[in-house]
Amino acid sequence: MLRVPVISPDGKPLMPTKASRARRWLNRGLAVIYQNDLNVFAVQLVNQPSGEQTQDIAVGIDPGKMFSGIAVQSGKATLWTGHLVLPYKRVRERMDTRRMMRSRSVGFAERTRRSRRINRKVPYSQRSHRQKRFSNRVDKKVPPSIRANRQLEQRVVKELSLLYPLKAIVYEVVKARGNKGFSPVMVGQYWSISQLEKIAPVTQKQGWETALKREALGLVKDKADKSRQTINTHAVDGIALAATHFFRRENYYHNKGKLSVPKNCDVTDATFSVIKRAPISRRQLHLLQFYKGGKRRKYGGTTTSYGFRKGDYVEAVKAEKIYRGWVSGETARQVSVSDINWKRIGQFTARKVRLLRRSTGLIVNH
Repeated sequence: MLRVPVISPDGKPLMPTKASRARRWLNRGLAVIYQNDLNVFAVQLVNQPSGEQTQDIAVGIDPGKMFSGIAVQSGKATLWTGHLVLPYKRVRERMDTRRMMRSRSVGFAERTRRSRRINRKVPYSQRSHRQKRFSNRVDKKVPPSIRANRQLEQRVVKELSLLYPLKAIVYEVVKARGNKGFSPVMVGQYWSISQLEKIAPVTQKQGWETALKREALGLVKDKADKSRQTINTHAVDGIALAATHFFRRENYYHNKGKLSVPKNCDVTDATFSVIKRAPISRRQLHLLQFYKGGKRRKYGGTTTSYGFRKGDYVEAVKAEKIYRGWVSGETARQVSVSDINWKRIGQFTARKVRLLRRSTGLIVNH
């Protein structure tokens, strides 16, 4: 049975309720729909509740390089599951492009942007060479691609903390092995834990502990293709991690002694969401290469000429057929609309495009 998040009139998250009860509250005017960035159906009470007691609710995070799994679990039900498509590859490619444009082109005689400001007629020590930024991190900064991954996970957990009264976060850490290759997931994981501790206390678990708990709960993990956007690829690990917070043993006494029986939480059906960041480029006043005549076309940015923003969820009409998607660009007279995979559905006349929900920086699909 699906559970609906409940918010007090003061904005404080309370214990979730059944969907049927939430519908009755809405029909009787006792609650209103609560808008949130994760597009989860939630209600906010109109009047103060009789009590605000809450039970333990835990979040399990299984971080990855390309995908991450997150789940919200209570002792009686699974409340929410998510599959995060991380921006690692896109950020890495953009950083490589920037690095290439700042240095010489490999295999070509031409020089790129950096060469235009270097006077090669003076001695090397007097040239305007850029300081090494990525091999000289004094503050031990996290690389941009890894930082983008971890910040997306932190953003989702922060939004979940506004919907559920979170009491614990269970995070899977990756340990280095001598006979195994290096994993980018290991980079910045303790920095990410320090950021998550600002939301709720964090407990660290290792991969073998996650696997044992997953088997104990009877969950099946799909290891064939990790890119599949299903609950069995990564979200099941999030459920297993969150379930470790509720593990206990019940003792039964009889005339011959004591019997200790392990007890796990109840795993139920829950809302499954696929979340990613919109692949929007930042506004560039100067393009990668100099354009003859000094005329620069518009590149990047989030605004359009028609009042829409890139990432807005809209409804568009063409040939009496209705399409729904996210604003991804514009032309002189039209607006481009794309699907969840950022593949363009089509270009539509601006007056036939209607805004449904403003951009939150997240693309959520259920």
